[in-house]
This record gives sequence, C-alpha cells and structure tokens, in this order.
Amino acid sequence: MIADNTICDALADYAVQPGDVFFLPAGRIHSIGAGCFIAEIQQTSNVTYRIYDFNRKDKNGNTRELHTELSKDAIDYSVEEDYRTHYTPKQNESVELVTCPYFTTSVYDLTENMTIDYSELDSFVIYICMEGSCTVTDGDGNSLELQAGESILFPATTKEVKVTVEGHAKFLETYV
Repeated sequence: MIADNTICDALADYAVQPGDVFFLPAGRIHSIGAGCFIAEIQQTSNVTYRIYDFNRKDKNGNTRELHTELSKDAIDYSVEEDYRTHYTPKQNESVELVTCPYFTTSVYDLTENMTIDYSELDSFVIYICMEGSCTVTDGDGNSLELQAGESILFPATTKEVKVTVEGHAKFLETYV
C-alpha cells in the first residue's frame, strides 16, 4: 500500500470543521490535511514514525525518510467505527473532551467571568486560546491577556485562575 501509493485508500477521511476533536492514542496512523489549524496535545514521546509522505520532495528533490519497517510493531491496527470525539458544547462551564492516563483536556467557551479552582490538582495547567480573548489572573495576582492563537502555562503551584472576558473567549485547558 505504501509502495503503490494506495495507503490513503485504507484510512478514514473526515471533512473537518472548527471544534472537531479527534483522540488518537499512540500507534494510530494519522495525517493532517492542508488548511487545518490544530492543537495537537500528546503524551511525551521520543519516537515518531513516518510511514507515508505523499511523495513530497524537499528543495533538493529528495523525499523524506520513511520508517515503514520500524513502524510495523508500533501501529495500532484496531479499526473504530468513528474516530471523532463527540461532545456537547456548553457555555460558561468546562466540557471534558479527553481524559487518558497521560493528560486531560477540556474546553471552555466563556461569555462570563469564571474562577477555576486548581487547589486539588497536582499538575501544571496549559490554556490554549482558540477564539476571542480574556485576561487570566493567578492566585498571586499575576495577570496576562490571552488572545486567540496564544497559550499560557501555569505551574503546579497555581491554586486558582480568574478568567475575565469582555465578550467571548474559547480556550482549551490541559493538565497531566
């Protein structure tokens, strides 16, 4: 399938829309299409295997190295009916998208101010702003404006974050 360029025929193809979520555990073959703006949240890994590269060439006309033999034992060959993560969007509350042994990711779609309590969490927290803007203030009074396309990492010592919105802000929250 790789040698004759037909591997894509065996893979699920999705017409993606803003807000779509796909949870792909380690070993799942995947590719991101042109024009997609994504937040890729993943467990730490020192290994990535490229098994197909659409015959792309660098400026010298060379194709990138493929790792087809190495990947054979790492691929998750199970087939799912639907790889999209289904969730019900809600405003002004946390909506959990993914939880696994390596991380938890939720989305917040805020039109109101909110204080988020991390006093029971023993992890750093990352916010990735996807739409709008907000001001985030930690328990020590440190403030920062967060705009679409920006992220912020709060250390594990952060016990609460106040999120102040003027209009609308949508962001991902991830922790381990």
